[in-house]
Parts: sequence; structure tokens; C-alpha cells
Amino acid sequence: MKKIFSIFIAALMSASMLAAETQYLPISVYAGDDSETFPQGAKAMVENKLTQLLTKNGIAGMDYMGQFILTITSTPIDKDVIPGPPMKIREKMEMNLYIVDAYSKTIFSSTSMTINGLGETENKCYLNALTHMPLQSPQMAKFIEEGKNKILEFYDHEGEQMIKKAQFLAKQKKYDEAMYWITLIPQQSKHYDAALTEGLAIYQMMIDHECNVNLAAARQAWAAEQNSTGAVAAGEYLANILPDAGCYDDAMNLYKEIKGKVLDDWKFEMKKYQDTVDLEKERINSMREVGVAYGKHQPQQTTTIEFLRTLL
Repeated sequence: MKKIFSIFIAALMSASMLAAETQYLPISVYAGDDSETFPQGAKAMVENKLTQLLTKNGIAGMDYMGQFILTITSTPIDKDVIPGPPMKIREKMEMNLYIVDAYSKTIFSSTSMTINGLGETENKCYLNALTHMPLQSPQMAKFIEEGKNKILEFYDHEGEQMIKKAQFLAKQKKYDEAMYWITLIPQQSKHYDAALTEGLAIYQMMIDHECNVNLAAARQAWAAEQNSTGAVAAGEYLANILPDAGCYDDAMNLYKEIKGKVLDDWKFEMKKYQDTVDLEKERINSMREVGVAYGKHQPQQTTTIEFLRTLL
């Protein structure tokens, strides 16, 4: 029992160490369309392999298309048909991996390997070959490290301008876009601390602005009908006000005023943070969620896709 317990503790410690070593990097995986590059049904497996490659090298990437891309191509080298039954196909293929800046059309890092697949169909042969693609090797580690260093060089060079761009957007009340630019800057960059400080300031500007807008709308709804109907309408706006917003106390006063008049007819409570919540961490996570949501809803650049297709 003690041995089992020791193994369990060791596994937990290993998992914790792996999680601690994994760092965010604004890099996406791209495998093209099924019909363009890979046999039917293979795209999902290819993307999964690329994601695993990042994870096993301590990187948590983006789940939407950005500027920096990890992609892969395959080239058949040799194919044999093995008589059955059942007949099987054995194929040797070259896998070429790239980390690229798709905006500047620059290859940051590349590597290639030869792998073999075996299956009853070409699709199964290809999928079998993917399962043999090594993800942890000095070659792969060097490939990822070179690409990562190039990306960090980019942010070390451009980070200051990105922060200034975010400040400019915030002054125009384009808070979502401002936080998108801030949250792209990775923790390993020398500009990360400045970006985080500015990002939190912009996040505060956003929730203060939203608080003022929602409080004004709540007051208007309550002034129009000072009864349970007006209370419900006001509550829809008050529900959007966060506890750390600048006008939260004023919103709470309005809540108490409404509650005092409609009593139990109004089943509503203002948002509150639990005492156990790490407010700083909560604010950082919320800021990142806003930036990521903005990035996900941006249209993919046609030039980016066309450049990647030239590799594929």
C-alpha cells in the first residue's frame, strides 16, 4: 500500500511539474483541408499530433489562427503492396515540419523525418504512419526551440509598439481589441510585465465604462416603472456590473433602493466575489478571455492561408 501511495504522489508531482513548465506562446497549428494535403479523415489526427508536439515541449499554443503557425507537409517516397489476405499497403513518406511567420511569409524553423506506415488502405496506412511520428527527440526539441526563440525575438522587438497600440485603442474605447494585442505578448518576453500592467489598467477602464453604461440604463428602467416590472428590467443591467468596477457602490445603493420597495417580489442579488477568490488572478484571466474572444472572431487573413498553401 505504501508503494502504491508513493507512486501516486510521484505521479501527481510529475503532473504538477509538467503543468508548471508549460508556458503560453502565441502559435497555432494548421493542417490545411483534408482534400488538399492529407487523406480523408486525417486532418484531425494531424492537428492533434502538432498540438501534442507543442505540449510535450512545454508550450500551450492558441486554438485559433494567428501570426505564427506550426504546420506539416507529407511527401510519398516509396510504396509497396503486400499480398493478402488481407492485402496491405506499406508506404514510406517524408514529413516536413515548419514554424512560420505567416504575415511576413518567413520560415522560422524547419525539420524533416522519414516514417513508415502500414494499413489495408492508403488512409489507414497514413494514419498508422502518424502514430509512429516521434514527438520527443533532440531533433524535435531543437526544431521547437528555434521557432520559439524566433517568436520571442519578434515580441521583444515589437512588444513596446504593441502596448502603445493597445493604449491608443483603449482611448477610443476599443477595449476588446486593445486587450487582444496585450494578451499576445508571452510571459517569456521582456515586455510581459509592462504589458500585464497596462492590460489590467485597460481592463479596469473597460469594466468601469460598462458599469457606468449599465448603471445609467438600470436607473432609467427603474425611474420608468418603480414596481416589480421595473425592478426586473433594472436587474438585467445591474447583473452585468462586476464587484471591482468603479461605480459598484452606486449600483449597490440603487439595488438597496429597489429592494426596499419591491421586497420579496424581486429575486435578485448583486454580484459578489468570494473571500477565497484571488482577485488579481481573476482579473488577469478575465482580461485574457476578452482578448482571446476578440482574436477568435477575427476573419482569417487570405494572405496567411495562401502562404501556408505554398508550403503544403
